[in-house]
Amino acid sequence: MHNDLLPENLYWEASYAIVLELCERYPDVDVETVGLDQLKRWIVSLPSFADDPDLANEAILTDILREWYEEVSDL
Repeated sequence: MHNDLLPENLYWEASYAIVLELCERYPDVDVETVGLDQLKRWIVSLPSFADDPDLANEAILTDILREWYEEVSDL
């Protein structure tokens, strides 16, 4: 089920939208076990991802991973 409120195309700066897509696609993943390389592969394989994969750096990926963790955790 795709959320109609999400942008049609995802870019690196749309970290929250990326997180929502990851939550939908990988609902049972323990986010604490996801490495940055795996995260990048998963993001660029999202059907709506339209950015340049080479623009990702450690800071961008770490921010997305932190935001994903916060989204699925009961903080």
